[in-house]
Amino acid sequence: MHWYEKLNQYFPIEEMKSKEHMETLLQERPEIYQKNEGPGHVLMYVETDDFVFIDYLFVSKDTRGQGLGHKLIEKLKEKEKPIILEVEPVNYEDTDSEKRLRFYKREGFEHARTIGYRRRSLATNEINEMEILYWSPNKASEEMVYEAMKKTYNMVHTYKDQAFYGESYQPVEEVLTLENKRDDLLQDL
Repeated sequence: MHWYEKLNQYFPIEEMKSKEHMETLLQERPEIYQKNEGPGHVLMYVETDDFVFIDYLFVSKDTRGQGLGHKLIEKLKEKEKPIILEVEPVNYEDTDSEKRLRFYKREGFEHARTIGYRRRSLATNEINEMEILYWSPNKASEEMVYEAMKKTYNMVHTYKDQAFYGESYQPVEEVLTLENKRDDLLQDL
């Protein structure tokens, strides 16, 4: 099965980039957008000088519980940069979301409690809320994580979005918020 089909079957439609979007990133942005694929996994990630952003991590049901996810995360940790990812909030009716969160917690990831992420899906037109998790070898601040998320959103998530989807995603200022900035916005009202 093609790597994109594996991701598309596992991740919700509102979280998926189009195949064309991802293939274009791999072709046109190879200095930052990477794919690590094996028989039991697909890992799509962004690597900059300052951080790593996990776009998608899929481990097949057949290979789960064998330490493959741990090994993939360890390879990223060897880069000695903060690692950031988006994850859907736990849905207790969906055991995968709960298992996913437990996995990242075991790997030492923390919730970015001051960062909000709300984006309208171009596929479903519904607001999709995500939680931001991060791991850092040197205790990165949530402000740094926020800036890295903004950079990722502009460099990757919205890359040529008009061409791929016929419309653009919301600007980063509408999607990502930092709690103290949210407080400042409320005070201005």
